[in-house]
Amino acid sequence: MRIAVTGSIATDHLMTFKGRFADSLIAEQLDHVSLSFLAEDLDIRRGGVAANISFGMAVLGLDPILIGAAGEDFKDYRSWLERHGVDCTGTHISESRHTARFVCTTDRDAAQIATFYAGAMSEAREIELAPVAQRCGGLDLVVIAPNDPLAMVRHTQECRTRGFAFAADPSQQLAFMDGPSIRELVDDATYLFTNEYESHLIEHKTGWSAEEVAQRVQTRVITKSSQGATITTRGQAPIHVNAVPVTHVVDPTGVGDAFRAGFLAGLAWGMKHERCGQIGALLAAYVIETVGTQEYEGALPGYLERFRGAYGDEAAAQISDHLPAFHG
Repeated sequence: MRIAVTGSIATDHLMTFKGRFADSLIAEQLDHVSLSFLAEDLDIRRGGVAANISFGMAVLGLDPILIGAAGEDFKDYRSWLERHGVDCTGTHISESRHTARFVCTTDRDAAQIATFYAGAMSEAREIELAPVAQRCGGLDLVVIAPNDPLAMVRHTQECRTRGFAFAADPSQQLAFMDGPSIRELVDDATYLFTNEYESHLIEHKTGWSAEEVAQRVQTRVITKSSQGATITTRGQAPIHVNAVPVTHVVDPTGVGDAFRAGFLAGLAWGMKHERCGQIGALLAAYVIETVGTQEYEGALPGYLERFRGAYGDEAAAQISDHLPAFHG
């Protein structure tokens, strides 16, 4: 199964604040907010939603195709991704802009305040999917992950025109997009990925009810943090997937990306949706236990046994032949 992942490629600057943001937020003064939080740690990591998803798929043994825009400073990052099995030949390199930056501070309640600099990502709207599909012998699924909003709309339109199945994952960009643009991204999607808050935001901005959204996509996947995920396919009963208990919470950044990577890996292996969700839930647990969005590879040799402990012997037996020979 040939899966292309379009979306952001970025460098993450991750900081931790030992207090609680909520203690400094006054509801009546939010329109005049002026705050500074003293961060005690700083980690600079590889990130970007499309790159994170692609990396997660690659360490599970797939060959994802990364489609996005980056700057000349992408060389080392590109080498890292390619070394782990990500096809980066669909990446556009800007001649004038830096690779995007994600600057995020997380407090002790795991609440986050973040700023995103688009940089080269704004040139993603110039990328055509057809040449990538021709080079790869076709595309079975195109993931439309958070990116330059015009790029997201353009890639979605091209998928419809060329008959590519697509997965809508608007995520963080929902806050910046209006109802018509969101409708353009969601309508006719084979898969729609959101968290619980984003699912309500889609309904609010589009004016569609939950039932109307469900009729416009084939399968809707809603992640619910520690409450797991709900997967609803048109005409079928919803499926609930339990989250995997984590040993310790370190940093939630990239957890949703890891879930999507695992889910897509399950699709590529021919798994049913429940198993896909379980594969994603475990990969997400590894991410929340580490700082950074692509730093969990060393823990993966224990993946199968942890999967068995969470979901049982039968579930583990179904995925065991698909897992690569992990190296710590």
